[in-house]
Amino acid sequence: MDDVRGVIELPTVLVVDDSPESLMGIGQALSDQCRIIAAPDGETGLRMARGRPLPDLILLDTVMPGLSGLEVCYQLKRDPLTVDIPVVFLTDRAASENEQHGFELGAIDYISKPISPPLVRTRVRNHLNMKSTADLLKRQNLFLEQEVQRRTQEMRVIQDVAVLAVASLAETRDNETGNHIRRTQHYVRTLATHLQKHPRFRSQIDEGTIELLFKSAPLHDIGKVGIPDRILLKPGRLDFEEMEIMKTHTTLGYESIASAEQRLGTSVEFLRYAKEIALSHQEKWDGSGYPEGRSGDEIPLSARLMAVADVYDALISRRIYKAPFSQQKAIEILCEGRGTHFDPDILDTFLAHTADFAAIAERFADHDEEIAAAAARHSQALGTSLGK
Repeated sequence: MDDVRGVIELPTVLVVDDSPESLMGIGQALSDQCRIIAAPDGETGLRMARGRPLPDLILLDTVMPGLSGLEVCYQLKRDPLTVDIPVVFLTDRAASENEQHGFELGAIDYISKPISPPLVRTRVRNHLNMKSTADLLKRQNLFLEQEVQRRTQEMRVIQDVAVLAVASLAETRDNETGNHIRRTQHYVRTLATHLQKHPRFRSQIDEGTIELLFKSAPLHDIGKVGIPDRILLKPGRLDFEEMEIMKTHTTLGYESIASAEQRLGTSVEFLRYAKEIALSHQEKWDGSGYPEGRSGDEIPLSARLMAVADVYDALISRRIYKAPFSQQKAIEILCEGRGTHFDPDILDTFLAHTADFAAIAERFADHDEEIAAAAARHSQALGTSLGK
């Protein structure tokens, strides 16, 4: 049986020098501790420095015909591929200003010529050891960054699942709504995305805000968990007293989220939007909504977005007391609420992109009959959009 031995890969040192004697002397000094590759001029050295595998260290003569060592170093340190390769200058010039210039370009050391083999061996060994340690730390840091990203993504998934699970728990008590939470979630994100370009809102909405709004939106009706079944599941319209009790779902939702956040002992950014939406999505632009009678910009932007999304979905969805409205009828009703129920600019943005919202309704329709109705609304909205 053959003896299988591990092969230790020697580090690679690139020597760039126009002197054959210097190349030979360095090669002999380092032959047992490095793999030496040699270049007789700066242009060749620069090309070999970018080859594979990359050298672990470069010994670079400062003065050569053509491209000088200083120019080679300058280019190496501005190339992402070679910027981390340590460069040691070989020089027979002792002027301190030349050394200073070399360090400014990114070199880490100087070795004077004629070379002393023991000195070269020691200096090269030390720099290779430092490079090896730096590479190890870089790999460890990369691993840690990837691990943090993986764990962060896991936490985001867990967070999203938890939010949807809690929101779905509330929705299961209201069997009319089906995929309501998913539709409104996507309506809010789409509406916020379009509003990024609006002069009035561009400073308030960035990609991070949109993601947080998307995560928070499913909790808008979480307070329905606290509404008695006799009201929540009533097969028909509510009377005045029942409606007053139903209205409390806004404050119940806000208080439940606030209580959970308090128990955590820390503020959670996306829960800020969840609290705003749960409490204020039934407020109206003219102040006639509930629970606090806020008006205009006093109503949080997140809640104003949800107001449009929530009402649109209620209009186009089947309820026990009504059939779903057509796209045209739903838009007519929404337009009647411009400046009274809804923020005019938000509603106008919605109206400019009705095909997008009809497509979401079709994608998350509850059953076959509504899928067909949603497809008809999408076709109508698309035709209206193209007709503009």
